Amino acid sequence: MKKRNRNLLLTGGIALGLLLWAGLDTRLTVREYTVESGKLTGPVRLVLLTDLHGCDYGQDQRELLDVVEAQNPDLVLLGGDIVDDEARMPEERSLATVEALAERWPVYYVTGNHEFWTGRVDAIREEISRRGAVVLAGECVQVTAAGQPLQLCGIDDPNVGERAWQRQLEDVTAALEEDTFSILLTHRPERVEDYTGRGFDLALAGHAHGGQWRLPGLINGLLAPNQGLFPPYAGGSYDLEGTTLIVSRGLARESTRVPRFFNPPEVVVVELVPETKK
Repeated sequence: MKKRNRNLLLTGGIALGLLLWAGLDTRLTVREYTVESGKLTGPVRLVLLTDLHGCDYGQDQRELLDVVEAQNPDLVLLGGDIVDDEARMPEERSLATVEALAERWPVYYVTGNHEFWTGRVDAIREEISRRGAVVLAGECVQVTAAGQPLQLCGIDDPNVGERAWQRQLEDVTAALEEDTFSILLTHRPERVEDYTGRGFDLALAGHAHGGQWRLPGLINGLLAPNQGLFPPYAGGSYDLEGTTLIVSRGLARESTRVPRFFNPPEVVVVELVPETKK
């Protein structure tokens, strides 16, 4: 009986160890989504990166850059919190990542809350622009990617001030061109009521860090900022009455005080394709 109990304890210990090993795995993953639209005549491949927080992805950030390169993107979109507000997370690492990305692809950026929390958001915007990314703060730009015209709009994090944030959202909404596929790049996924019904074809966000802890198939996320327990927009694709909202689980790993669990950092790929005829 004692031997049997020891064997059961050993088996249970091994199983628990394997569970923890799998759950705490923070190797970079790729998550792909497909969005169809009748406004497109050919495919466009987007890479969305959010919530880097200055985290370390190997020498010269090669781990992250190699994964992005393998996706063969037409555009790279940075959805905020690329820079962290804590000195232990090197700002230069984030800026060097932006520069390396911009040397290869068109890169567009919006702020997150942590850029504002540094107290130097204007300087960060200027430095990111100097490193080659286009900073969007209440503007829309016309871009051509893989031969397809797109309208790309970006707004600051609400830490810019609620009135200023609403004004930026109204400005980009007013600038929409009905016949061009439109993308709203924003940091905050929880502001769905503000995004719904505005006419954007696609909205891209981060911020939630995937709810930090997950149980795949059971709990999509445990806790996220500004959403609380069991956040409804922790990560994934959501339909907002004609607008597809895609929320990245982000790239933060050693910057977080609570480790990720069954929630590895991710590079998000969005494949825009012509609408399938039915």
